[in-house]
Order: sequence, then structure tokens, then C-alpha cells
Amino acid sequence: MVALNESGPRARVEAAGAETAGAGAVETDVCVVGAGPAGLALAMELARRGRRVAVLEQKTGFERSFRGEAVSPDAVWLLDRLGVLDEVRSSARPTRRTEVRDGGRRVLTVEFAAYPWEGRQPMEIPQPPLLAAMARLAAEHPGFSLLAGHAAAALLRSDGRVAGVACMGPDGPVEVRAALTVIADGRYTKFREQAGLAYTKTPLDRDVLWLKVPQPPAWDADAYSVRIAGGSHLAAIPTVPDQLRIGLNIPKGSYRQWRAQDVSVLHERIDLLAPELSATVREHVTDWSDTALLDVFTTVVPRWSAPGVVLIGDAAHTLSPILGLGVHHALVDGVVLAPLVDRALAAPGASQDAAVDGAAVEFQRLREPSVAASRTMQLRQEHAFALSSRAAVALRRTLYRLVNGIGPVKRRMVTDVYFSLQRAVRDGELALDLAAPRAKAAAGIGEGGA
Repeated sequence: MVALNESGPRARVEAAGAETAGAGAVETDVCVVGAGPAGLALAMELARRGRRVAVLEQKTGFERSFRGEAVSPDAVWLLDRLGVLDEVRSSARPTRRTEVRDGGRRVLTVEFAAYPWEGRQPMEIPQPPLLAAMARLAAEHPGFSLLAGHAAAALLRSDGRVAGVACMGPDGPVEVRAALTVIADGRYTKFREQAGLAYTKTPLDRDVLWLKVPQPPAWDADAYSVRIAGGSHLAAIPTVPDQLRIGLNIPKGSYRQWRAQDVSVLHERIDLLAPELSATVREHVTDWSDTALLDVFTTVVPRWSAPGVVLIGDAAHTLSPILGLGVHHALVDGVVLAPLVDRALAAPGASQDAAVDGAAVEFQRLREPSVAASRTMQLRQEHAFALSSRAAVALRRTLYRLVNGIGPVKRRMVTDVYFSLQRAVRDGELALDLAAPRAKAAAGIGEGGA
């Protein structure tokens, strides 16, 4: 019996759902590696369908510093449908608008209340309360097991297919055997190689230096603000309880050179991009230890699955942090895969393996176009933010102002970024088969589209 301790809302999640098959062995239907948003969304939906699912998490808590706090409007809408939003609302902070300032002048503003979708506002939701709530809801069902403090080590194989995971737990080695193994342990997973799944990792031109400071009184507490100056930019996002999360983009691989200098070089970059933050950053960021680096790259995996195993979330499709779509794609991966796996597990006898593998292939077919579209949008924004010549900067500002001033173009762009899931469900392009209590209740998702 393993209890998970976490900050935020209290929860006790025990390894009670999987069946013990002997000393150091567990039998389950699905083994999920990684208790992040993707893995827990999948596990929760499977447990609600009566399936046995064991989630392996190497940590003993849900602390996630500088990771995945931005939750897009589509993801907020999905969390509501899953019954999770009410559990975390007290820990969340809505964002009412997005603005882009280039050279100190506002060139683009998006007011989310103007868009007629049921879920229309992004939120900042720290991962500790979000993951704890998802685990707690999953644990309401007897098939769910969270094996905290269990570090996955190697994929198990039987008859030419993956048959589970060997891991090291607090009391020694454990083998978790399952009909399907789901790799959801993020961008640095080692299990792509173990599964024999090729991938291409592409470093982008920038890395992100994250820092948190108290929100200055004069700062717009409702806005996700992007500040650009020449080829430099930052994003400043109000977060709970009353802080500002700042992502400063720096040239790829330059962090060591930055750290070799006094932290004043960081202060000076803030002076250039957001002088309103200068005093606050100087007061609260006094050493490089007050920052955290995110190595920015994308990963393209041509094939997300092999016999007995499938990748989801960042393990399958690492994206840039631009536009804040990581949690969105993680959640959608989990809820799209769950009903496919549920139906496959119902296949009789020897046909189950083929059904499970077919579900994994179908999952990629359903999800890959949306992921590719987000990657394309992100790369375009990355390129636009990096423009530095006088002519290119002038063109960038002109394009932003044109988009801002032409209503239909702006609505289409904003919908593509923030409301594509709700639009796809409304238009019948994607059917979300959710097991959540409220999933079947709403006849529609909003009054019209954008």
C-alpha cells in the first residue's frame, strides 16, 4: 500500500486497484508510466469505465515547478466536462485577455469574453492541485492504482510485444504486467528508444528562462502579456495567488554564458522589454538560483506505438511552450485514447492484442493532425518573435495590427489557437466519448462559433 503526499488539496491515493500476482508483481489492464496530466486523464477515464489501471510515478509528490500552469480555454472546458474544474477552481486564476506589445506599443489584444464558446477563458492552474484532484477523482474507482515512488526502469516483453514495466519501488523491484503500456512520462522519456520508436528532436532557436515575482500593483492582473523588442521577447502571466510568472526567451544554448555574468544582465533585459517590472524583478530575483531554464525543442515521432505500447503527451509530441498548449494536448490525448482502449480490452481472448494495437494506431490517426497544426502555429510565432532587422520588425508590427483590426481574420486566428477542440466537437469532426458524470449532460458546447 503506497500513499502519495502532495502539496495543495489533501489526498490519499493508494495502490489498491491492481491485483498482486506474487511477490514484487502486479497484474493490471493498463500500465501508465507518469502521473502528469496526460497519464492521469487517461487513468481517470479508464477507471471510470471499470478498467484496472496502474500509474507509475517516480516522485512521491506532485510538485512541478515552472511547468504546465497555463491551461488553454479548450483545456478548461475539457476539465469542466471531466468534473475536475470544480475541484481546482479555488487554486485557479482566469486570464481575461491576451495582449502583444511590440516596441512598447500594443499591437494585438484578445478579449476572451468576446468569443461565444462555453469554455472561453484560459486559466493558470498550478500542477500540484490539478494533478492531486485528478488522482483523487480517479481513486474513487476501485480499478485505479497510483504507485508513488516507483521509478520505471525497463519495458517487459513477452512473445514479441511489450507486456508491462519493470520498476523500482520503495520496497524493492516490482514488475507491473499489463495488456497495454502507456508512456506518459514526458519530453525526456527513455522509453521511446526501448520501444524501438524512432523520433526526430529539433532544437528551436530559443530557450526560456522562467522566474516568478510578486505581481506589481500597477500590472494588469487579468492579462497574459507578450512583450517584444527587436529579436527579444518575454511572456508575463499572472498566476496564483498573486504572483507573475515570467518567461524570458534567450538564445539557444546561451544560459551558461548568462550565468557566467552578474544577474544584472537579466535585470537589464527586463528593463528593455517590460520596464514596469524592473523594480520588482531587481528586488526578488537577486541570484541565478531564482530562475529555472526550459530547454525548448520539438520532437516528432512518426509512429507513436509498437505492439503492446503507446506514447502520449510530450513523449509522443513535444511542443514549444508558445501559446500554452501543452496541458491541452496532454488532456485531449488521455480522453481520446481511453474509450479506444476500453473497447479494445473487451475483445475476446487471443484477439485482444490485435485490438489493443489497433486502438493505439487509431489514437494517432485521430490526434496527429491537431498536434501538427499546433506545431505549425508555434513555429510561425517563434519565427515572428525572433525577427530583429528594422524592416522585419516593421513588417511584424504591421501584420499584428492588421490581424487586430480585421475582425474575421482575428476571430479565425484566435479560434484556431484557443477553441479548436470545441469547434471540432461542435462540427462533428471529433467525438469525445467521456465517462465523466457531466460528459453526457450538455446537449451543446456553446452558442455558435467564432
